[in-house]
Amino acid sequence: MPGFELFGDQERKEVQDVLDSGILMRYGFDPMRNGHWKAKELEAAIQETFNVKYAQLTSSGTTALSTAMAVMGIGAGDEVIMPTFTFVASFEAIITAGATPVLVDIDDTLCLDPKAVEAAITPNTKCVMPVHMCGSMAQINELKAICDRHNLLLLEDACQSIGATFNGQHLGTIGDAGTFSFDFVKTITCGEGGVVLTNNETYYKNADHYSDHGHDHVGNDRGAEEHPFLGYNFRISELHAAVGLGQIKRLNDILTIQRKNNAIIKSALSQVDGITFRRIPDPKGDNASFLSFFLPTEDLTRVAHAKLLENGLGGNFYWFDNNWHYIKKWDHLKNATSLFPLNPSLKQALTSFDYSKFSQSDEVMGRTISSLINLTWTQDQAEERASKMAETIQGVLS
Repeated sequence: MPGFELFGDQERKEVQDVLDSGILMRYGFDPMRNGHWKAKELEAAIQETFNVKYAQLTSSGTTALSTAMAVMGIGAGDEVIMPTFTFVASFEAIITAGATPVLVDIDDTLCLDPKAVEAAITPNTKCVMPVHMCGSMAQINELKAICDRHNLLLLEDACQSIGATFNGQHLGTIGDAGTFSFDFVKTITCGEGGVVLTNNETYYKNADHYSDHGHDHVGNDRGAEEHPFLGYNFRISELHAAVGLGQIKRLNDILTIQRKNNAIIKSALSQVDGITFRRIPDPKGDNASFLSFFLPTEDLTRVAHAKLLENGLGGNFYWFDNNWHYIKKWDHLKNATSLFPLNPSLKQALTSFDYSKFSQSDEVMGRTISSLINLTWTQDQAEERASKMAETIQGVLS
């Protein structure tokens, strides 16, 4: 799955250009750069690769979400609907914006259940934020229709699904805005980094300013630039952008390998009675970084997961007990535990929310195992692993 598995001369060449110039910052120092503008080049490559009008790089997927929310006008008093299965950055960005995360159930897509979304809408709802988990997509048509009916914003967190598409359109480019993460374990990596994707020119212009302390980037004297509004230092460095510039050239190869290896694992597991697979709204668009499947009960899933690890089959994840990705272990959110005082109304909303009402999500996640797909497996290795996984799980289910 991660781009770091395929790392070589392309990335080294781009990084060496930056080291040779000595300019590690994406802005300013024009005469010293020797024509190298890695962040600008990567943004242009992202726009072309994902067929989106605008791309603004940031320092992480989290800051990309924060920037997107800022330019979309999401803040105090607003509610943002998000799934129970995601990465903690999703609610962190909402809270950083001063808005309130409203968690709702997922379904067998492992993404937002549209019925649960519609039921959670209140007069304070400003945005629906689907998170396209584990390489595949939410029911984006249904969610977009809900947003259109209720005049809500649609912000796609596509950090885990770079390269995935729905009906031929890249995830992250379907809503009002979208985000990718380029951290070390994403489909393509900058080491650390993220991007805001949008076809809205105003959002893009404001993202450009907001992610650099509010600088308007007008003229050639950085010290003389105006600041039309408050911003933060969410900049990516030239070194990180250079790594990404090498990686994005590998994207098609990465997706091809993932899909091939994913199909090998799925073919073997399909022969095991009792295994069913995650529902994917557009199977052709899956980026195939994970193969997610269900066993009949939570107890059997726990035993099967333990047996997989015991048999040397790491890279199989049981998210139900995971500290980072599922609501069950998010005590710091539930208790509004913060190093600084939160807005009292936000704290009240977080601590009074009923976190016990997600039996549908629990039922799904309790039976889910997600198998990471490696890029470095040979065909023989993938087939051997697939056979061993099928044999292990069959032994548990028999």
